[in-house]
Amino acid sequence: MSLAQARPNILLIQCDQMTAFALRSYGGTSAKTPNIDALGADGTVFSNAYSNFPICVPSRASMLTGQLASRIEVWDNGAELCASIPTVAHYLAAAGYQTILCGKMHFIGPDQLHGFGERLTTDIYPADFSWTPDWERPGPPEAGSKITLRGVVEAGVCQRSLQIDYDEEVQHQAVRKLYDLARAPEGHPFFLTVSFTHPHNPFTTTREYWDRYDGEDLEPPRVGPIPLDQKDPHSRRLHYLTHADEHDVSDEQTRAARRAYYGMISYLDDKVGELRRILDETGLAEHTVVVMTSDHGEMLGERGMWYKMCLFEPSVRVPLIVFRPGAGDVGEVRHNVSLLDLLPTLVDLALGNTEAERSEGLEGHSLVALMSGKPASWPDVVFAEYTADGAISPCFMVRDGDLKLIWSEPDGAQLFDLADDPYEERYRADDPELASEKDRLVALARSHWDSEDLRRRILQSQRQRLFLNAVSAAAAPPSWDFHPAVDASKQYVRSGMSPAIAKGKARFPPKAPVPPDHPRDVEPPASGVADKLLR
Repeated sequence: MSLAQARPNILLIQCDQMTAFALRSYGGTSAKTPNIDALGADGTVFSNAYSNFPICVPSRASMLTGQLASRIEVWDNGAELCASIPTVAHYLAAAGYQTILCGKMHFIGPDQLHGFGERLTTDIYPADFSWTPDWERPGPPEAGSKITLRGVVEAGVCQRSLQIDYDEEVQHQAVRKLYDLARAPEGHPFFLTVSFTHPHNPFTTTREYWDRYDGEDLEPPRVGPIPLDQKDPHSRRLHYLTHADEHDVSDEQTRAARRAYYGMISYLDDKVGELRRILDETGLAEHTVVVMTSDHGEMLGERGMWYKMCLFEPSVRVPLIVFRPGAGDVGEVRHNVSLLDLLPTLVDLALGNTEAERSEGLEGHSLVALMSGKPASWPDVVFAEYTADGAISPCFMVRDGDLKLIWSEPDGAQLFDLADDPYEERYRADDPELASEKDRLVALARSHWDSEDLRRRILQSQRQRLFLNAVSAAAAPPSWDFHPAVDASKQYVRSGMSPAIAKGKARFPPKAPVPPDHPRDVEPPASGVADKLLR
């Protein structure tokens, strides 16, 4: 079966905190990622793909709904995605797809599915309001922050970690599900999201992946540390938010953190390779679209900064690779795109039309025409935003062509020309040659967002959530964390098991070839379902 003959399956591989600049497909030179490199060589690499919000919860909510996080009021990592807002899983389920989530999605609130018909694992982080920031706390917004650079200064080798525990479970469940889908007698097309927590900090990895790099073969940060008195206001706030004033990160510690980060990328690369291998071995590959992306990036020591939470390129540029077997798509697309475009793209790939783009509220566009090299037109403008920890008012980003604006009402404007300054080293906001362009982009940002109204709504939401969290902490916390349901009566071999379930658990492929010199070329008679399954 080919993609032209039926609606394709879709495998979405989601990374966490993967900066595009680390990958060879995006110009990096250090990463040892043969499987991601192969996916990029086989598919379309979107060279200028952006996260719309550089932390987990709002980015993922925005990606799944095709709307900016501020439109759906997902302000930070403690904010709830409203259950009444359709996601890509709803759209594909309506089109007859099996929708399956395996791994992290960091949903906050009682709805832990948001359109996915099946979820195979719990999440790695809490689902309540406990991670709500407080812009009205006495003192500066970074006061009392629990975010530290310990994950940087203590980087190195581990035997096991929380991240590894989680992703091993995610991979196990995903592999098992792919075999189940391949064994399904008359299965519907599937949308399977496999979402890993790697390469999220802290920067630790096992000896196997640490030893794939020697530390000296890694490219250093392209932009060195910027003195505190020369940092922009938001970067100064992040300096204190991450307790950078308490940790003088040495060159050796920077190399160790980057070495561990690249080791985590190689760990993830092996997972990508195994998933693609199973698609090949099961025969699913020829009619399965594979998409790989990340929720946001990682500063990784650039400008002396770590983690994300800002609108500089390493934090907001993400990998986005799409492979359609047999489609003959172009290898690279340099237009500006964002994760808002993923929902209409997946619906277009599934149904062969862009009807989803006309749905109320959607802000993205299908990338299929760009992939096929036949774009009628493309709005080369990308919007991103930040309203979480370290901010004192909404922060906005607009990239239009090669010009990039970072702006907030209290902090003012930063302007970069990425064509000749890809690492954002030259501030152009006061350049008279770009004065009219700066004014135009600020006006575009103001027309796109109402900063004053957003700040009012954010503060109201924070007050409500902090109140509810305090009440629940004094009583019984809400049980919103997802608990995967395991029905042992339908596992393995059980008396009275229906033929459909039994067939779904049988060996794959159904019958192994018998060697020519095998002494028995006739199977013994079967006495029942259990005998058939056990042979």
